Amino acid sequence: MKTEDLLNRITVNPDVMVGKPTIRGLRITVEQILKALAGGVTVDELLEDYPELEKEDIQAVLLYASERISEEQVFAVNAG
Repeated sequence: MKTEDLLNRITVNPDVMVGKPTIRGLRITVEQILKALAGGVTVDELLEDYPELEKEDIQAVLLYASERISEEQVFAVNAG
């Protein structure tokens, strides 16, 4: 699946989950999935727990997060 197609699975709507990025407009946030993965939940477990999710949704979450991080800027701060 193309990068653009994956990223289109992530939606932001101020009326859904207070505007947090969600998967395909569902009430499942990118943050929820990332925290679950970081906590050791497997992709298979996520797909079982959330039957409305597809494997491509998990890929989209990871891609979305990596895209956001790549936009971060780091600035040197002089302490003295």
